[in-house]
Amino acid sequence: MARRILWASLAFTPVAVAARFVFHANATVLFVLAAVALLPLAWLIGEATEHAAEHTGPGVGGFLNASFGNAPELIIALFAVADNLPNVVRGSMTGSVVSNILLVLGAAMIFGGDGRVDARSLRWQIVAIAGAVALLLIPSVPRWVGNPSDEALLRITVPVAIILLVAYIVVTVRNLRIHREAERGEPRHEAWSLRKSIAWLAVATLATALVSEILVHSLQDFGDAVGLDQFFIAAVIVAIVGNAAEHGGAIVIAHRGNTELATEIAVTSGMQVAVFVVPAVALISLAMSHHLTLAFRPVEIATMALAAALAWLVTRDGRSRRWEGWLLFSVYFAVVAVYFAS
Repeated sequence: MARRILWASLAFTPVAVAARFVFHANATVLFVLAAVALLPLAWLIGEATEHAAEHTGPGVGGFLNASFGNAPELIIALFAVADNLPNVVRGSMTGSVVSNILLVLGAAMIFGGDGRVDARSLRWQIVAIAGAVALLLIPSVPRWVGNPSDEALLRITVPVAIILLVAYIVVTVRNLRIHREAERGEPRHEAWSLRKSIAWLAVATLATALVSEILVHSLQDFGDAVGLDQFFIAAVIVAIVGNAAEHGGAIVIAHRGNTELATEIAVTSGMQVAVFVVPAVALISLAMSHHLTLAFRPVEIATMALAAALAWLVTRDGRSRRWEGWLLFSVYFAVVAVYFAS
């Protein structure tokens, strides 16, 4: 019954699209419709990823989920750059890293309970996140201690972005080799074929990108209506919406007992944002009318570093525990309070 309801709920996607482009509904209506539409899309991406993982193993399955799930994040960021909203872009990417590691990883541990995690795979990805945060200090610190021009910060941003992209390729290739050597089981009889799984992932990702654009289009007016500032909207609401696919997918998969895949999705997604989406948006912006520098605020750098440190602490022994999930969950809401006050 629940699965039938979720399949039927996919109808909210065309409803949200029609409300935006045909009926030109107000921002509040669009926000609610888009948010509701993202929930079954997140479930569909999680479902397709789990079936794909039957053929590839949890490591590659987590990579696929994060890759497809972060496409809306990249698209949302480029829309914001085009609208000359650099603080929204940096805030949403910060919130994405933090929410994936604290909120999604925490929820995966809570719903999955005691279980196994792939400490070796996660360790490399957490190190990559920590390294990305350290590199982001290079263009960020000059903004903290002085008033450099955007052109000067952009000259620092470009080499940092290139280094991050190279690091992403190295870490990804290494992780995929680890999982190719270590995992490969026989898929269940009822599992979808790999081709069908990838096809559903692609369709769901395209729909998620479209719905996410609708929601972001309505976020500013919605935020003004409820009295939230631009940074909080970006770091909390946009970040959660942009990563709804991974959020929902990881929780569903963890609830089914696959903590290894669920934790892989959470950490891989955070790593992809920090080491791939952040530099990719900065470099792509060079071809746009507005450019993005990677000069993050102190609160953004500090919370990403905190998230990486906590992720390492709770995954280093290769086990998932509910109390560790509750710890991550609690810290996330403390971070949200800091964002609200900053």
